[in-house]
Amino acid sequence: MLEEIRQQPLALERTLKGALRGVERFRQLMRKRRPRLLVLVARGTSDNAALFGRYLLEITTGIPVSLAAPSIATLYQARMDFSDSLVVAISQSGESTDTNLVLERARGEGAVTLGITNEKSSTLARLAEHVFLVRAEKEKSVAATKTYTGQMLMLYLLAYALGGGVRMAELERVPEAVESALRLEPEVRALSERYRYMRYAVVVGRGLNYSNAFELSLKLMETCYVVAERFSTADLLHGPIALVEPSFPVFAFTPAGVTWASMKETLAKLQSLQAEIVAITDRANREVDARATKVMRLPRRLKEVLTPIPYIVPGQMFAACLAAQKGLDPDHPRTLHKVTLTL
Repeated sequence: MLEEIRQQPLALERTLKGALRGVERFRQLMRKRRPRLLVLVARGTSDNAALFGRYLLEITTGIPVSLAAPSIATLYQARMDFSDSLVVAISQSGESTDTNLVLERARGEGAVTLGITNEKSSTLARLAEHVFLVRAEKEKSVAATKTYTGQMLMLYLLAYALGGGVRMAELERVPEAVESALRLEPEVRALSERYRYMRYAVVVGRGLNYSNAFELSLKLMETCYVVAERFSTADLLHGPIALVEPSFPVFAFTPAGVTWASMKETLAKLQSLQAEIVAITDRANREVDARATKVMRLPRRLKEVLTPIPYIVPGQMFAACLAAQKGLDPDHPRTLHKVTLTL
């Protein structure tokens, strides 16, 4: 898992370079056939990437985005009108049974279909009319890391293809930002020692980093067997904050930008409850130092829209290091397999 985390700068650079020609072709198609609705379908870590995509695509393109509920098709056999829609299936392996079924039916019901996958010879790649291929090479650890960030990068490219104002020059700097995040590994490893006996935690994020709250909590659950609840700061204050007591661990994604005001208010409330707050941020946000017990700060200043990929990297490293502290193997979590087939 750690080795694959470290591979992410090269994987992202390779993915970006390899995708450009196909993305430009897709962009020309979308100019002629702009969808009125986007539907993203995925499971597991890929579903967390889809959650990021919902925020990014709605913010940058103005097109409404729905996260598909696969059981509507697989269990209830409901038929949907997908005319003028773009349905995007996201899967690391391209073999998720329900994801592929939703995509196949959507294509038959009028949708333009796009697959985002790390496997060019997969079922998903054959079913989709268009494919954005993540070039992360083989991912051996059950805990997905480099494919998650690769999928997020592809969603930036989808926003670009839909005329969302995403600048290619800025995306080209994302691998460097991830490289800088990797320099935090010694600091993250030392921090993980403190949490060796952690059994419960809360992870919070908002806006573009809301998906990272889901992804970090998933990594803590599947590799460290920590019961990790995830919330937006708004939802946390609507009831779950009652969980928090002195020394309760809370992990927070805290970029500077439009989400900081609400995040700062939530952290202040958590401080008053004597929670132990670990914040992930960058040089653009210095205010968080007064609101957190510990800060994992990326050494660059980042625009909020570009923070999600670099920000998840310290979280990934923390989960891998904490698993080692607990004497667990993050590459082979109990009862899990790399490809999960569900309907």
